[in-house]
Amino acid sequence: MLDQATIAVIKSTIPLLESAGPALTQHFYQRMFSHNPELKDIFNLAHQRSGGQPLALFNAVAAYARNIDNLGALAGAVERIAHKHTGFLIQPEQYHIVGSHLLATLKELGGSAVTEEVLDAWGKAYGVLASIFIGRESEIYQEKASEIGGWQGPRAFIIKEKRVESTLITSFVLAPVDGKPVLHFKPGQYLSIKLAHPELEYQEIRQYSLSDAPNGHDYRISVKREPQGQVSNLLHDHLHTGDQVDLMPPTGDFFLQANATTPVVLLSAGVGLTPMLSMLNQLLATGHAADICWLHACEQSSLHAFKEDIQRKHEQHDLLQSRVWYREPGALDEQGKDYDFHGTMNVSQVAELLAPQAHYYFCGPLGFMQAIKAQLSAMGIPADQLHYEVFGPHQDL
Repeated sequence: MLDQATIAVIKSTIPLLESAGPALTQHFYQRMFSHNPELKDIFNLAHQRSGGQPLALFNAVAAYARNIDNLGALAGAVERIAHKHTGFLIQPEQYHIVGSHLLATLKELGGSAVTEEVLDAWGKAYGVLASIFIGRESEIYQEKASEIGGWQGPRAFIIKEKRVESTLITSFVLAPVDGKPVLHFKPGQYLSIKLAHPELEYQEIRQYSLSDAPNGHDYRISVKREPQGQVSNLLHDHLHTGDQVDLMPPTGDFFLQANATTPVVLLSAGVGLTPMLSMLNQLLATGHAADICWLHACEQSSLHAFKEDIQRKHEQHDLLQSRVWYREPGALDEQGKDYDFHGTMNVSQVAELLAPQAHYYFCGPLGFMQAIKAQLSAMGIPADQLHYEVFGPHQDL
């Protein structure tokens, strides 16, 4: 634990952090990659170029400083980040590298305001935080390795099946090369895939939500082609059935938790349907006894992944209701057949389908997530009935 003097010094640096803003963490990443270029094989460089990762790290550092005397307030964020770190195979020794560059960045950008006392306090504070992460990540690694079908580190899989789901989304069914069972997962969790390929300058690791219920023998991910996405384009264009990839065990702190008598509402936009589909398939496979409502939004039918699959499930299961919004229907799209509502998702349009005790799971682009959370909150849905995941660097709504 930190002593009160250290806590006081950390809190005194909050104005300095806020005045520096994300420029602080941008400098940190530039410095770290310059001195330790091997870390480019671990970090998602696309998030560096977009500015998303430096902003996320700045927000995390600022939140740590503000809550330095109440670390329990950060428990949710720590759990989420620890799961992501295990997907990137983060090791204890790498925390020393990160810490040294963080302190050097404070000294280089802070000028005379960053005294030896400040550096000493931040060194202690970072050490405590690193210990928390190292401990939790060690537990996750051990849990994944000890369970049936589990493993630690990369495991070789082959692409068993590759299937186009829409103009932009393609599914990949991945089976282990050794033919042994695979680790069970909780619907909503994700896989980390590690790729080395001549098309890539560095080894790349990406995390994709699992898009089917667990079955013990293979996994499915459904990947959206991003315009500038090196890895998504590689998967779509250059990897085929029979090709080999490395996977880390499925993980994540966002997953289906509803009991058999709880109504469930699954809301998604675009490729955000992938974890929702995993949840839906699990609910149907286990004979969920309460109502299930599938709400999805996309541009039009050409971008409507799993359209026929959901329509077939809707016809086969009495407790499942499905409604779809198209923002810009195509010339051949028919309302009442291909979609139900024109425009962006408005939950009030299906209020009659929503039970007061229902739990809501939602995923999609950040703007969609913010709008859905605001709509559900305005309807009086308690916060503990709302469950969501934001793609990309960690953000809250």
